[in-house]
Amino acid sequence: MEGIPPIEPFKAKLSELDEQMQAPDFYSDQRNAAVMSRKHQKVSKLIELYEDLLGAVQELADSREMLADPDMDAELKEMAEAEIAPLEEKIEQLKEAVLVAMIPPDETDDRNIVMEIRAGAGGDEASLFAADLCRMYQRFAERRGWSIEPMSASESETGGFKEVTFLLKGEEAYKTLKFESGVHRVQRVPVTESGGRIHTSTSTVAVLPEAEEVDISIDPNELEITVARASGPGGQGVNTTDSAVQILHKPTGLIVNCSDERSQLKNKAKAMAVLRARLLQRKQDEEHTKYAANRKSQIGTGDRSERIRTYNFPQSRITDHRINVTVHSLDQFLDGDILAVVEGLLEADNQDKVDALLSGHVEV
Repeated sequence: MEGIPPIEPFKAKLSELDEQMQAPDFYSDQRNAAVMSRKHQKVSKLIELYEDLLGAVQELADSREMLADPDMDAELKEMAEAEIAPLEEKIEQLKEAVLVAMIPPDETDDRNIVMEIRAGAGGDEASLFAADLCRMYQRFAERRGWSIEPMSASESETGGFKEVTFLLKGEEAYKTLKFESGVHRVQRVPVTESGGRIHTSTSTVAVLPEAEEVDISIDPNELEITVARASGPGGQGVNTTDSAVQILHKPTGLIVNCSDERSQLKNKAKAMAVLRARLLQRKQDEEHTKYAANRKSQIGTGDRSERIRTYNFPQSRITDHRINVTVHSLDQFLDGDILAVVEGLLEADNQDKVDALLSGHVEV
């Protein structure tokens, strides 16, 4: 069909999945069974949409044939003519749905996410902005019914965060927020500024898919683990045991700190979760480098060094520079009402992937 890649490879994929799912030991590996079942469901939906598209195309052809038939009753011709515009619209919608359904899924889209936010340029103001971003994402998570699990935090003297890491657990969390990685810039008058001058500060956000142990193999001999007494504000809440954990991954030089829990074992487990997520991200980046180099990236690389969004307080304006979208509801946005921009980024990414699909740069 014109404008649609061949459906045959997808039908062959469905047959292959059917055969695998009928194997006697299919459910012996529950994780793999769940992955394969989701793939089967996705390809089945694609085939169903494609069949609906074929049906609509045939209906349109029949209506046009009736309209062109000189012997056709006038009333029937009128009915056929009335059906043409709705059918044309339906076909365009089905074509778009089929193309989107043909996009290969990201295997980590349904993962929970580890989110790391760090103060960048701007000193205390940057740390306060990092705290604003932390609250924004956590409010967004609450709105969607996701759970939030603190992992580590380093507070500034002004009450902001030098850096903060937390886990967001929810349906398609990574798919939803993966394009939030990058440099977020704020323009506002700091509370410490007596002259009313606007300052520009930045914070960086990294969104990492939560890695499972089967994703990344870590040799314990390549880790250097140190413990220390967790710092605190004083009083009875101060941790009096050596519970803060730092893990150095020698091959990559990655360092992870965790002191959120009173238990050393819990802090170590959380630190390992962050380390696995960072290593998985590195692995994915390496695998995607060649693909990313061959396609136009409409929404950017997602790299934390890339400036992606500006928050302008004097004008209550948020601008996402990748899709050139501006909204004028800064207070609501910082309160977690970010869905419109998030969906815009996902739509832009889908269009980018559809373009790659039509150019033959995507495999089934």
